[in-house]
Amino acid sequence: MKEVMLAFLGSYCPAILFNIERKNLVWAGLCGAAGWTAYKLVIDLSGSGIFAVFIAALVISFLSEFMAKIFKTPATVFYIPSLFPIVPGISAYYTVLNIINGKITEAAYVGLETVASAGAIAFGILVMTTIFKYINTRAMYKKGQ
Repeated sequence: MKEVMLAFLGSYCPAILFNIERKNLVWAGLCGAAGWTAYKLVIDLSGSGIFAVFIAALVISFLSEFMAKIFKTPATVFYIPSLFPIVPGISAYYTVLNIINGKITEAAYVGLETVASAGAIAFGILVMTTIFKYINTRAMYKKGQ
């Protein structure tokens, strides 16, 4: 529960810094908390951090696209601050630290994991955004007929 609340704050506070409208702040925080919950559930079940990040990015992107439709706001308003809790910042730090300390093998391992996690985030957003765009295009096409 503590981690979910911290994930909420970890999404809510960047949303304030990005000057997001007041009515969307709580929703951005909830989106980040849901993403963190998905991350923790998947990592506990599978043990794969990269897969967990991918699933969390899918959840965050789905909720962001859904809330964007409801609130008539761009989805980036929700998913940019919501991604903060799952961004692999500490592993990027350890990559640089291992390079400085001359531990090249460890740096390569952690660096590869960092890049893979970042790619998983990007791919998760890409997949869900593409699905929503396809659904919207189909709906608009059917309205036109």
